[in-house]
Amino acid sequence: MALTEESTPVRVLISPDKFKGSLTATEVAAAVADGLRAVRPDVETVLRPVADGGDGTVDAALATGYHRVSMTAVGPTGETVDTYYAERGGQAVVELAAVVGLDLLPGGVPDAVGASTYGLGLVVDHAVSRGATNIVLGVGGSASTDGGAGMLQALGARLLDRAGREIGRGGGALADVASIDVTELSERMDGVHFLVATDVDNPLLGPTGAAAVFGPQKGADAATVERLDAALATWAHAVAEVRGEDLSTVPGAGAAGGTTFGALALLDAEVTPGIDLVLDMIGFRRSLENVTLVVTGEGSLDEQSLSGKAPVGVSSAARASGTPVVAVAGRCLLSDDQLRAAGIAAAYPLSDIEPDVTTSIRDAARLLTRVGEQIAHDWL
Repeated sequence: MALTEESTPVRVLISPDKFKGSLTATEVAAAVADGLRAVRPDVETVLRPVADGGDGTVDAALATGYHRVSMTAVGPTGETVDTYYAERGGQAVVELAAVVGLDLLPGGVPDAVGASTYGLGLVVDHAVSRGATNIVLGVGGSASTDGGAGMLQALGARLLDRAGREIGRGGGALADVASIDVTELSERMDGVHFLVATDVDNPLLGPTGAAAVFGPQKGADAATVERLDAALATWAHAVAEVRGEDLSTVPGAGAAGGTTFGALALLDAEVTPGIDLVLDMIGFRRSLENVTLVVTGEGSLDEQSLSGKAPVGVSSAARASGTPVVAVAGRCLLSDDQLRAAGIAAAYPLSDIEPDVTTSIRDAARLLTRVGEQIAHDWL
């Protein structure tokens, strides 16, 4: 059903997440916009790409006027990596995946025991040295299970063994930590506020903790998971001695190999759902004014999408304003009833026009432009 007469100008807000392995969220939005304008040249397209707190969070900030800051840091296993973050007005948006993420493992070879978040701390320190007093950490896509210890080491924390020697980096090294000196950390991060964006609610330890649930994705076999969980327990005990309370059971503490735990306990960070933070950061709700239609989406619309992922976050915010929402996707595994319950009026998967997955990934931009044309015909 058309929303307006053919001659009436319309405004469409396009807020997709990335199509992982194919297109960034910005590229998805641009391709859809091209299709809409091919059918309705008068349409005003407002591009507000989103992310759920993982990879793509910095790009979402850059698309709304943040400045890109490039730098060299240390990757998950100690190699030099080129990375970047976003800053504006004393706020920096830092993405774990862009410096110590799984995709940055040399040759794709995981190191479940030795991988570290040290490089993340270097990026944070760089932002603080440039005057940032508010740090947003998007922590999805971690390659390590070090409880955020590496990040804290880079920021000045001294992790000591029983002999008073500093321990090494990585989750395995945490088995040796006996005490923590946070003097320098506290001085360097004084006056800096941290906000961690994550959609994970796992605790740090145990059968639903960082090592057990996410360790296998990082190359950990059953014995290594057990080793890492024990090392994280040692780390949590040492942190509790400094903090005065145990935060290892807080929901979300296990996110990104426990990076959230380290930020909570020793940086006094706050935790917020990733998509909510991103929507606020990009001014999504303000952008809804006088919008005829919202287009969101991600690579795969499935059961995971219903648990706080970007498209459902977008639809929830749009629904409050009464604006209809449609979604684009590489594939859609949700029923019409599930989509409607999530506030999505219709889904437009690329698999409907190109069933071959390899071709769909390769030609995603072209296919999304065709989908944009179809959305224009159906809704504008």
